[in-house]
Amino acid sequence: MKRSCLFAFGLLFATPSFAQNTDWMTSPRASILAVGGSMMNGNHFADATLEVMREHYAGTKTVALVLHPSHVVDRDKMERRLKEAFMHLGGQDAFSLHRFDTAEANRRLAEADAIFVGGGDTFMLLREFYETGQLGIIRQRVLEGVPLAGSSAGANICGPVIGTTNDFPVTDVPTRRSLAIIPVVINPHHPRADQQPEHDSRAWKIRNYLRWNPTERVMALGDRAMIRLHEGELTIALGPAWEYRSGKTTPLKTGDKVELE
Repeated sequence: MKRSCLFAFGLLFATPSFAQNTDWMTSPRASILAVGGSMMNGNHFADATLEVMREHYAGTKTVALVLHPSHVVDRDKMERRLKEAFMHLGGQDAFSLHRFDTAEANRRLAEADAIFVGGGDTFMLLREFYETGQLGIIRQRVLEGVPLAGSSAGANICGPVIGTTNDFPVTDVPTRRSLAIIPVVINPHHPRADQQPEHDSRAWKIRNYLRWNPTERVMALGDRAMIRLHEGELTIALGPAWEYRSGKTTPLKTGDKVELE
């Protein structure tokens, strides 16, 4: 009886763990560009993003567009915008996977020179990744050296889990586990320090997330800010950004290196 009471007492005061598996795997050939969102200016990529985007997609001819996070009624329009944007960027031929059935989409995804994942709802994106098997295809292709860029929801899926997405869970997902090629959980659209009270509100939410998930790192990206994994280095390609750890926040600027750990 005494032993049972002590066991129950221990359960009562034990610290619960809500953390997901945050293992990650990269390769020296992996090239990922995660963008904080709002990277379009009309039907072109915003001027601030062009230099990094051109370098990231240099030498590619075909780009597979993953528009799963967009609502189905918006995907045709988004495809037209991105086709024009990539033609302006470097003459790439961009096509959206939503035009094809799953088997054909996966075949084209496996053959494209590069990949771009758009914004919208992260939960819908991750659900479709699992239902179509495209999460594994993309992970393998990126590890082999195929460049991937993702904006907003498309950035969220680059880390080990989707954790600080900003958007509502409009659908269930099998797990929050994602591509897991960079070691940080992404938070896009992070307000700048001079945007009060939005900045402080976002910072509070992320710190609260880390109270429940203290082993994770959160990389918060402002609109159009970029973090790039290339040639084995993780770099802030365009600021502003903030790295949140349990009990610590570090502002980051363009050119700052981020630890791969």
